Amino acid sequence: MNSENSEPLSIPKHVRFVELGEKALRALANGDLAGGSAEAGVALDEHFVGDRARWIFGYRADQLAKDPSAAPWITRAAVSEPDGVVVGDAGFHGPPDEAGMVEVGFTVVPGYRRQGYARAMLTALLVRAAAEPEVRTVRARISPDNTASLATISGFGFTRVGEQGNEHDGRFVVFEVPADAIRATQRLTAQAVR
Repeated sequence: MNSENSEPLSIPKHVRFVELGEKALRALANGDLAGGSAEAGVALDEHFVGDRARWIFGYRADQLAKDPSAAPWITRAAVSEPDGVVVGDAGFHGPPDEAGMVEVGFTVVPGYRRQGYARAMLTALLVRAAAEPEVRTVRARISPDNTASLATISGFGFTRVGEQGNEHDGRFVVFEVPADAIRATQRLTAQAVR
């Protein structure tokens, strides 16, 4: 996860997700911002063709080529509502695994960091995960020096469950939250609104 959102604003942000299909992902992986934007149907930011994004989008395009059924779960453009500006990308690393676990990932475009968009993306992802009966656990892996993402997940019920890492990716702290806890929080929130 990469985020610079550690100061939520008093006015909550809202996002909607726009699918990045295999063609859009492939265009972005090849550095074709105009083609990726055209395929997605929204104006994507230069951030979407940076080196790290190109690698990730290439990986996700390959993932979709192998398993088109993963499409509802993987990376999407996050669009701010109601203004319609693309503020980042978010999604899961794939569909639920055999244990019912999904892993979240999100990135906020640099010009929109520290404005509440990472929390809005994470909220939408958790709502999506909780809506699926086969999801039992939501995982987040965060670099220990990524204070913004660590701050973003606080307050969402994540518990530190360990660490992972390797020479290529570095070290990550692993957090998880049970989907039942997310569902219970949603029910309580809905009751409080009534």
